[in-house]
Amino acid sequence: MEISYKPYFDPDFESLFERIYPPRVCIDNDTYQDCTIVKVDSKNKQGILLEMVQVLTDLDLVISKSYICSDGGWFMDVFHVNDQLGNKITDQSLIQYIQEAMCASRRRMTEVQTCISKDLRPRHVSKDHTALEMTGTDRPGLLSEISAVLAELGCHVSSAAAWTHNSRVASIIYITDKSEGGPITDPHRVAHVQAQLENVVKAHHCEGERRSMAVAPTVVAQTHTERRLHQLMAADRDYEECCCSSCACEDRELYGNGRWHQGTRVTIETCKEKGYSIVTVRSKDRPKLLFDTVCTLTDMQYVVFHAAISSKGSIAFQEYYIRQKDGCTLNTENERHRITRCLIAAIERRVSHGLRLDVCTRNRLGLLSDITRVLRENGLTIVRAEIGTRGEKAVGSFYVKDVSEQNVSVDTVEAVRKEIGGTILVANNKSLVRSPRSSLSSKSTSNNSGSSTRSRSSTSSIEDDRPRLSLGSLFWSQLERISSNFKPIKS
Repeated sequence: MEISYKPYFDPDFESLFERIYPPRVCIDNDTYQDCTIVKVDSKNKQGILLEMVQVLTDLDLVISKSYICSDGGWFMDVFHVNDQLGNKITDQSLIQYIQEAMCASRRRMTEVQTCISKDLRPRHVSKDHTALEMTGTDRPGLLSEISAVLAELGCHVSSAAAWTHNSRVASIIYITDKSEGGPITDPHRVAHVQAQLENVVKAHHCEGERRSMAVAPTVVAQTHTERRLHQLMAADRDYEECCCSSCACEDRELYGNGRWHQGTRVTIETCKEKGYSIVTVRSKDRPKLLFDTVCTLTDMQYVVFHAAISSKGSIAFQEYYIRQKDGCTLNTENERHRITRCLIAAIERRVSHGLRLDVCTRNRLGLLSDITRVLRENGLTIVRAEIGTRGEKAVGSFYVKDVSEQNVSVDTVEAVRKEIGGTILVANNKSLVRSPRSSLSSKSTSNNSGSSTRSRSSTSSIEDDRPRLSLGSLFWSQLERISSNFKPIKS
């Protein structure tokens, strides 16, 4: 009998260097009166910049400035940050969380609360859930029918996120088995759930249209949710409409080496002396802008050696000195064109369109199905959505538009609230048409900020803990239940 030997690799070897020379995270509240300085010194590795930015943006911190240097074997970064209210970071539990989260060897799956009383949890879901991923053409009612089928199959939605851009949609839904309370482990049941959902997605697409519906592998399911949404949208080529060859559109102009698209300009130059490609991005400032840009560069296998980030008023400026992973610069026009389109698409995906409804209600089986159905019944289409559960409560944000492209009326929001139940906060209510019969009370709060500033304009609060049923809701629930078994008719 032949005996073969394989080399043994200690699973802790990868983190050996970090354990010997752990990252140094310094939180400085003394240097500046108006912001907190977060300094990070660490061994350099691919993707470390994204990890650091991810920690801060998940905490909804405002990054007004940043200086990055990773030329060589060491990574040094400086972030100027504030909380959403413009204050310094003084909460000791928050400071400790930042220090632990930026060091992998000390990282713990803990929960903290931000300055706006928002509970923070890791933006990926553990192995206790099954992840479903879908991409395709953005069609009204698609998310509603998918969630209705999941409810009918006894799958509880723990959290979900959906983005739309350039008539494309990407969604990630984390589910558990209703009977077992954990991930779906039976391969036959997994195949059945996937087949039923594929029927729904197929029914919303014509022959030859791009679409996908799959159960994510375990490794992929551990990826940061928002990073995975970027990956899905990029794989679906939603960037193809950005900076296309036709320049006849009124909102697109070309100036020299820079490309403008809907207020975003990307310029790529070459620094021959140092061997870098210099990518400059000028765009409107908005929440998590830095994360979206760094995420795109990292997933495209580019290495950021130096960077400078700043903002002035409502405009954000980003400058990156990059090379490809193999050390080469962007030498061809095709490479420049591709990275330009991908960066513009990444910036546009999270741009807020429509009316934002912040929902807080009782967690129950089929909740996502109920919410999406009620929105569709009231003539609203979902532009972007995110919902998660915590114990007996479910909290989510839905950006919606009227299907007729008109502003959403107060009466429509009131009708939605009556059927969903719980609390609904109406944000960005400049697009809300008020009715004399409405009894909404509004209050206005706003906040200006830097590279990941979050603006919360006027909000209106409506509360009612009792969901109400209507004849229309009963009809749609039954129709969606039987339609999940239909297949498209081929002519």
